[in-house]
Amino acid sequence: MHPGLQLGFLEFEVARIDAWHAFLTEVCGLVDVGGGRYRMDGHAWRIQLREGPLDDLATVGWEFEDDSLDAAIRRLEAAGYPVTEADPKARGAQRRYTIIDPAGVPGELVTGLDRADTPFQSPVVKAGFVADELGLGHLVLTAPDPAATRRFYTELLGMRVSDYIRTTFFGHDVDLTFLHANPRHHTLAFGGPQRKRIEHFLIEVASVDEVGLAYDRTIQAGHRIHLTMGRHPNDEMLSFYARTPSRFHFEFGWGGRQLDMAIEHDTQVFDRISTWGHQPPAFAFGKPR
Repeated sequence: MHPGLQLGFLEFEVARIDAWHAFLTEVCGLVDVGGGRYRMDGHAWRIQLREGPLDDLATVGWEFEDDSLDAAIRRLEAAGYPVTEADPKARGAQRRYTIIDPAGVPGELVTGLDRADTPFQSPVVKAGFVADELGLGHLVLTAPDPAATRRFYTELLGMRVSDYIRTTFFGHDVDLTFLHANPRHHTLAFGGPQRKRIEHFLIEVASVDEVGLAYDRTIQAGHRIHLTMGRHPNDEMLSFYARTPSRFHFEFGWGGRQLDMAIEHDTQVFDRISTWGHQPPAFAFGKPR
């Protein structure tokens, strides 16, 4: 399938909205456009905050082309998943429908999200972000029933499997499935039940130096590093991970692999999380011997 699909937006319900504002603008380099919304590319906005006790992902927005949206709705309804029409103006969209995935994660299917009238320029991330037609980035979601989650996002929404990682990582069993919706190596990954709906989301930048600068800003702002700088074997992203103000994680990276959507490629199973790096700080910077 060619779903004409991207990660259109993320909405978070957060307890510390001022801390999130500082995190998104001063650390990540997004631009506040008002109404709790933040911009990073040609879209009018990509991330929305609302204040509340959840401290988690509130909604995932999946942006479709018109014809592929209709096909996805038909597949969802035929499989028994309710699809409810909603007010598109609330998101600045042309069409909007709400859904719930097998893990209970709320989603929205939208078309025609508003674009900005002016070119994007971050005062913090001078090189800009890798987004636009590739979508906001990627996210990793909880999936107590991975088989059901895979069927939902592939057979019904139209994504494809990119590859898998199955390994043990610092004493934890890892079994992750990676899906792509466009040339970005993966827009979505999932792997078993997690503490929150979201494990992390990725922001990709257009220069490797921007990753290092963001690493410095993250430390200086007091956000806890979760995994040190490293490179993944499957999407080849050079990145680091740190904790958001809501205690789930974000990944900040550069150099992500892109796939040819015109061909079907072999799905590999990788036996490691990273080619190098991505170590917990307690392991990487423990007591000297």
